[in-house]
Amino acid sequence: MIKVISGGVTAAKGFKAGGVYSGIRNNADKTDLALIVSEVPGNAAAVYTKNKVKAAHIAVTRRHIADGVAQAILCNSGNANTCTPDGEEVAEAATAIAAKCLGIKSEDVLPAATGVIGVPLPIKPFEDSMPALVSSLSADGSADAALAILTTDTYIKEYAVQFETGGKTCTLGGIAKGSGMIHINMGTMLSFISTDCAISKELVSKALHDEIADSYNQVSVDGDSSTNDTVVVIANGLAGNPEITETDEDYKTFCEALHVVAVELSKMIAGDGEGCTKLLEAHVSGAPDKETARLVSKSIICSSLFKAAVFASDANWGRILCAIGYTDAEFDVSDIDVSVKSEAGEVLVCKASASIPFDDDFATEILSKKHVTVEVDLHDGDADAYAWGCDLTYDYVKINGSYRS
Repeated sequence: MIKVISGGVTAAKGFKAGGVYSGIRNNADKTDLALIVSEVPGNAAAVYTKNKVKAAHIAVTRRHIADGVAQAILCNSGNANTCTPDGEEVAEAATAIAAKCLGIKSEDVLPAATGVIGVPLPIKPFEDSMPALVSSLSADGSADAALAILTTDTYIKEYAVQFETGGKTCTLGGIAKGSGMIHINMGTMLSFISTDCAISKELVSKALHDEIADSYNQVSVDGDSSTNDTVVVIANGLAGNPEITETDEDYKTFCEALHVVAVELSKMIAGDGEGCTKLLEAHVSGAPDKETARLVSKSIICSSLFKAAVFASDANWGRILCAIGYTDAEFDVSDIDVSVKSEAGEVLVCKASASIPFDDDFATEILSKKHVTVEVDLHDGDADAYAWGCDLTYDYVKINGSYRS
């Protein structure tokens, strides 16, 4: 049984986090440097953007996590540390500064960054603010770290759960950021997950890589894949359960907990898209296989025309069929049913791939709510998948037209 609890990335035993303003951002009204630390080194895994242009910190994180061990995550906002001449050197230097203040090995610190691309990241803010950042660490510091990693996000994103494995209560929680430049293909969105569950290096990596396909990779805000996308999991084993080393029931329970947290964080990212007013969810069932269901659901939430229609609360279901039709997969399109639903109710708008009478005013009321779901049944198999996005608004252009300022 999975139980939702508070505490985010510091809910698990042995984790602390904090955030301070370091001067990396021009705006001193928001913190811009976060640190997450485990009392002991943990088994760790990470996945990264598939964009060919990658942030400098990703190369450093790859090196530091190559042994499958990590103890801390250091993340700045306001500067992506991407396409800069000395990016890797700065990332290495920043982790060394953090490690010295923490009294741990530099290679056990994983760097991350988010913000403007192509602007050199100075090392001085790390030097000047690290003592204060380490002093800010707290077992209640998840929200502080979650705030410090935000850019154009409008709210912090954190979630945590508890579960039983090996006769022990384990906890898994995380934080995330992401609002614009979100079209995740792991494999700018960042997510850091901690757990006190004891699980082997091999299986924590397998769990994360398998999970990505049904959560983070199913999110799109604007179709732009960031250079910085990174998800990290650290498992410190302090819950005291026998280490999970086999893909048994305990492993399945761990994966279920990871899935719950990853999906909730994914929804928060999608629902906080730049300028958005609504969370858009697409659930595709009746697909011939899982990958087809994933592709069709993501095609729907990526359609700019449909996203604009959702913004206007217009039940223009033809745009949904259009998006389904150009999906790069093989499936039958002759018998597709489409419904739209929200807390206001549900209405069938398309039956057997053709128009049917429906109450347009009721459909408008459904689409006017904050969380709108599109239900699609392809009637071509038994596989299903979800994807999450948001509406496309005037404010998206305003925000991105002035992003550097």
